[in-house]
Amino acid sequence: MTTATQEPAAQGTGTVTIGGDLTVRRIGYGAMRLTGPRVWGDYPDRARAVGVLRAAVERGVNLIDTADVYGPHTNEELIREALHPYPDDLVIATKGGFVRGGPDYADLGAVGNRNYLRQAAHMSARRLGQDHIDLYYLHTPAMTDVPFEDIVGTLADMRRSGLIRHIGLSNVSADQLRTALAITDIAAVTVQYNVAVRENAAVRRLADEAGIVFSPWHPGELPGEGDGDLFHAVIGPIAAAHHATPRQIALAWQLHLAPRTLPIPGTTSIRHLQENIDAGHIHLDADEAEAITTLIPEEH
Repeated sequence: MTTATQEPAAQGTGTVTIGGDLTVRRIGYGAMRLTGPRVWGDYPDRARAVGVLRAAVERGVNLIDTADVYGPHTNEELIREALHPYPDDLVIATKGGFVRGGPDYADLGAVGNRNYLRQAAHMSARRLGQDHIDLYYLHTPAMTDVPFEDIVGTLADMRRSGLIRHIGLSNVSADQLRTALAITDIAAVTVQYNVAVRENAAVRRLADEAGIVFSPWHPGELPGEGDGDLFHAVIGPIAAAHHATPRQIALAWQLHLAPRTLPIPGTTSIRHLQENIDAGHIHLDADEAEAITTLIPEEH
């Protein structure tokens, strides 16, 4: 499936609808890697970063995922520089609630204060050059200074005011997602989930049951050689049969699991970007998908 041309483009990867009215193609783009080292500051090659973002849109990707903490702020500003004025069908999802003390602070704090979140959303919209945000995620509910239920209530108020169009939740548990759904409509959820990391399987299943878009981050990640020999022994022959890379098979497996799955792989390479898009054209059969799924037991 890997080709040297720009085809096939993302138009052929199928679509998913966010919140009932935002239809996007099923391979999105996660922009976090277009920052400096340790996700701090500007990406060192500005022209390359702009080129990757423009190439994604030119190839039909119409969901870009970012966050105010990426940089901080520089990722949103880069997206505006590269893509504004935006195509009518482009959806930019961003997040708020994480804060960081500087480039040497690996741990992220969390702020759920009502005024802080409203300001964060307003500032993201300003940096992106928009009057509202189509999909706004709470970046994390962990270690915040406000009860989770109150934060979800704030997000609901922000939607009613028109500041955000749809609410997303990032890095939540299945119990937290259930709590949020009892308070307001949730359009999308994003957590780490891939062939090697299944701790969030319950979130994926609940999202599918509730009709919510499930947007896994690090979706094509594989264990390194030696650390995951079994993974490579299973996925390698499937990749060979499809003339694909193992990472493309990992993405195709994500798409096979549920019709509302929306992976957001990131890259700083146009060649790798095209490989990710091409993965949306790989159709695994039931036996291939099951062989990958059963590599790790998933809790129910």
